Amino acid sequence: MSIVNELTRRNFMKKTGQGLLAAGAFESLLKPASAQLHVPDPPGKKLGWAIVGLGSLSINQILPAFAKCEKSKVVAFVSGHPDKANKLALRYGVNKKNIYNYENYDSIKDNPDVDVIYIVLPNGMHAEYTVRGLQAGKHVLCEKPMANTPAECQQMVDAGRKADRKLMIAYRCRYEPFNREAIRIAQSGDLGPTQMILADAGFKAGDPSQWRLNKQLAGGGSMMDIGIYALNATRYLTAQEPTEVNAMIYSTPGDPRFKEVEEHVNFQLRFPSGILANCSSSYGYFHQSHFRVMGTEARLCLDPATWYSGLRMWIERDNTIEQKDLPEIDHFATEMDHMSECVMQNKQPLTPGEEGLRDLTIIAGIYEAARSGKTVKL
Repeated sequence: MSIVNELTRRNFMKKTGQGLLAAGAFESLLKPASAQLHVPDPPGKKLGWAIVGLGSLSINQILPAFAKCEKSKVVAFVSGHPDKANKLALRYGVNKKNIYNYENYDSIKDNPDVDVIYIVLPNGMHAEYTVRGLQAGKHVLCEKPMANTPAECQQMVDAGRKADRKLMIAYRCRYEPFNREAIRIAQSGDLGPTQMILADAGFKAGDPSQWRLNKQLAGGGSMMDIGIYALNATRYLTAQEPTEVNAMIYSTPGDPRFKEVEEHVNFQLRFPSGILANCSSSYGYFHQSHFRVMGTEARLCLDPATWYSGLRMWIERDNTIEQKDLPEIDHFATEMDHMSECVMQNKQPLTPGEEGLRDLTIIAGIYEAARSGKTVKL
């Protein structure tokens, strides 16, 4: 008889006596599969979403994120490229009758399947398609920056109020665990009073013909696109609004990428409590994204701070480093579900249109400070 056949349950218990294996491990093997596997509950109600603009962000990040959503589902597309839209509709189960173009976009008002519209277009198109979406009676999530100018932002906010629809700006980092924990720690006093914040964001822009380097479509250069992360971080880490700004801009002479928009921006902010922030944005070097909160007793570091994954956070205190390990989540699924929840429960979004307006007002001040070489009061 083989050893395997000889090891009946009784013999197994007898041979192992009171050992840990007999007491625990073998009993766990006898549990039915249903006791070992947690089967998640089926999703509840999901709101229908229309994605406006099927560029790389939509294809590579937003559409895959719907698989992780509990309250949101994609039901419609708005695109100027029917072949692309039809191909994606087959992949994501979108009914072909729910594919729109930019000419018949307004008819989305007659589609009861669509509750929320997500604007994922170049910055210069945000205002028009947000306002039209709100006028169509749909709630709107709009990518950042909210628009090219503060005046356009105000038009969007006003349209949301008039239509009695919710307008949220897609500040995805406000919904992920590392940035949320950084906010909690920075405002808890654990670091001592904050003295200064350092925030830098940049990447190397490639193709000179891309829309990000077109002033009309982008509204500006690195400040509008990636610098807004650094700016917004100073505001949410301090829970204050800056009162003054200084700035300098530099672009490499003769570089065809920067005929219309800026390459580098360095800007400084002063906050009511006395906190100073030194920030930068760039289109000229390898991707970087980090925040430093400098307190009197310790320093909090988040690096990378805004990537889709791989974020790291630690606190430096008394010559020691304390690493903070937190779960990674899908930023887009989380922010979309937040928007759906706000619609279903009639709540104000964490990052409403007014939040985007504040950032654009400050960015306008940054550009003015760089142009004039003077401190601009905000």
